[in-house]
Amino acid sequence: MDTARLDLNLLRVFHAILEERNLTLAANRLGLSQPAVSYALGRLRAHLDDPLFVRTGNEMQPTSAALSLSEPLRQAMAATDRALQMMAPFDPETSTRVFGIAMSDLGALAFAPPLCAALARCAPHVQLDIRSVAVGQIEESLRAGKLDLAIGNLPALLGRTHHHELFHEDYLCMTRRRGDLPESRLTLDQYLSMLHIVVGSLESAHHKIEERFREQNIHRQIALRVPHFTVVPHILAQTDWMVTLPRRTAPLLNPNGQFAVYDLPAIIPDVAVTVHWHPDSDERAANRWLRDLVIRALSDSPASAPSCDVDQHQSP
Repeated sequence: MDTARLDLNLLRVFHAILEERNLTLAANRLGLSQPAVSYALGRLRAHLDDPLFVRTGNEMQPTSAALSLSEPLRQAMAATDRALQMMAPFDPETSTRVFGIAMSDLGALAFAPPLCAALARCAPHVQLDIRSVAVGQIEESLRAGKLDLAIGNLPALLGRTHHHELFHEDYLCMTRRRGDLPESRLTLDQYLSMLHIVVGSLESAHHKIEERFREQNIHRQIALRVPHFTVVPHILAQTDWMVTLPRRTAPLLNPNGQFAVYDLPAIIPDVAVTVHWHPDSDERAANRWLRDLVIRALSDSPASAPSCDVDQHQSP
């Protein structure tokens, strides 16, 4: 095989098809027309003497030869991208880049306002694309460049990404104010006598709470399961139900003080909230700038006050 005559742009087309498994989606990702992608695939098939992909319904399924090329090609492209990114300047004052960040709905409620305020000061033309992504899909999305960062309690990612701990979070419980409630402290018996709302968030920390309750033989009476926290205040306002939630988000869901908030009357270990990125992004100036801004905006440390004076040549 004469690799000197191979158009390296064909490998980027191959990589896009391999990840998208669809010619139209690959074309959209590359900013090309679908016929141009089909033509490039035909040239690569001829050069490698292999069909590479077989159409099955709406998907392009890779052949064994295509799969064997996948990881070496990914590493080669990542190395090329790193080399170019290290030389490419990133000017937050003029950049129009769109950054993708994964976080839960409650994470967005707590994290998006300070992040957007920092961006408005430091990078007025940069856009954020905040997405709710299943934990099992985050690592691949970071690797493929579909996400730049992920923020949350994500212990499953700790051994597979680079990360920085932002803060530790404990939990409270909240219910509608009424005359029969205690003034300051809620007992476990009182807590268990109420009906509870359980939020099935993508955040793993909320599932861990259920595990900790079971380990202590604590069994709550569940009245409702919902997928998001943001609907909870509307339900609490019309019931005597209870919800368990992170401490720093309680004021966000209780801005007018209409709900009574108590320390959780059970021992539940606090959780670490962490920002994650793919190792391939370590030396990319734009990613380095963004994660530094996130750390400054969201960390508990007093030295982490948001600032536009970010050293783009120093990783956190």
